[in-house]
Amino acid sequence: MANERLRALEDVEKEIATILQCAGNIVLELSKDKHNASLLDRQLVQFQGSVNRVESELSGQIRYLTQVATGQPHEGSTYSARKDCQMALNRAEYAKVKLGELGRTCEPVTIFY
Repeated sequence: MANERLRALEDVEKEIATILQCAGNIVLELSKDKHNASLLDRQLVQFQGSVNRVESELSGQIRYLTQVATGQPHEGSTYSARKDCQMALNRAEYAKVKLGELGRTCEPVTIFY
């Protein structure tokens, strides 16, 4: 699951490179005195398609991360369980400290005459 997510992010990175390449080609073509309309159209379609794919994949990644951060059940994550365990350990440590303090205050006091 984690490998799939990383692979998807690598694909997003490649799409972003494609977006930049298309944008560069469009700017280059527009800087010419005589534009090649069909080239501009092809580059624009490729640019828009890549932007849509990046937006879609990143939205999916954000939805997944939102589920992880809020502790909702989802496949392949132990974040919620680890968080619950850590909180339980913190409560146990706090109880240990308080019981130690209580034990020291309840120890019999020796009075010397």
